Amino acid sequence: MTFSIQPPAAPPRVVQRVSPDSDASIDSDGDLSIAQSAKRSKKSVVITPGEVVTEDPQWMRGHGTAASPGSTAILATVAGTLLRTNKLLSVQALRARYTPEIGDLVVGRIVSVETKRWKVDVSAPLLAHLPLSAINLPGGILRKRTSTDELAIRTFFSEGDLLVAEVQSVYQDGAASLHTRSLRYGKLRNGVFIRVSGTGGGGGVVRARRQVWTINTANGGGEVDIVLGVNGYIWICKHSRGELVASSEEAKKMNEITRMEEAVSESMYSNRNDEIPPQTRKEIARLTGCIKALVENGIRVDEDMVMAAYHASFNPDGDTNMTMDYDENEEADEYLGGSRGSRVVAAAVEAVKG
Repeated sequence: MTFSIQPPAAPPRVVQRVSPDSDASIDSDGDLSIAQSAKRSKKSVVITPGEVVTEDPQWMRGHGTAASPGSTAILATVAGTLLRTNKLLSVQALRARYTPEIGDLVVGRIVSVETKRWKVDVSAPLLAHLPLSAINLPGGILRKRTSTDELAIRTFFSEGDLLVAEVQSVYQDGAASLHTRSLRYGKLRNGVFIRVSGTGGGGGVVRARRQVWTINTANGGGEVDIVLGVNGYIWICKHSRGELVASSEEAKKMNEITRMEEAVSESMYSNRNDEIPPQTRKEIARLTGCIKALVENGIRVDEDMVMAAYHASFNPDGDTNMTMDYDENEEADEYLGGSRGSRVVAAAVEAVKG
């Protein structure tokens, strides 16, 4: 008996997902088109790795896609939704690590201390670098870093410290170089840290007009600062602007307001938290719950959505008789998870659309 080896059968032809007149895509801003939103009744289709996106040669491949050898087909390399920008096709991953870009505001955690630099975790594939020459020295002194500064490097940042910084440059291997040469950046204190998804896709932090702002909370909580790192790391803390202004009173008397960085004191690298009133802690916890509710429901996290969710958290059911004040003994309305969180998010989305 003889055996013959037959060539493998051709794989079944995959229906093209993109055509020149197709509306089943998302524009470059991540929003559905008007015609598509009016016609569609189903959710966006998730494309899996290896699936043929299109075989039309007029389309160009972008991130998350690859060319098929020996044909004009474009294949998906990640699982996600299709993103179309003119004639460029890309797949926006459902979950992806943060990709640093110059100018991004990020929140990071010091991982290790090395010679003349720190290694910072910014939720990227590679650890970011923070050189000793890229930070503010106590007193705002502008000088070359010496061996004395190298010996005292742990007095500025040590392992486990949280900081907010800006991406100054990106190396060829994809690692980011950070800097904190501004009063807006530096060590973080007096707050709570939240980790959500970043710009990779899904509900999470997106690049917006403002990543840092101050909110005047209700119920006597005072002012609270919110820092939305593009990398998905969020910091919510008690507002400390008054301390900075107080420490720079001498500079103001000398009419050197434009050079406030000279009034930076050693307290900016302190590891001791200040006393935070219970009212402020409650409002910080409320803002934390609002952000977690947005992420759990797949909604973007930016200034507009956070503020809308915060105001909706006092009255998620739309009761006009309710106010933004609540009894300190009542803790039922402070929990923003489950069905209550979904109602808060729905009310926030309607407020933003309106």
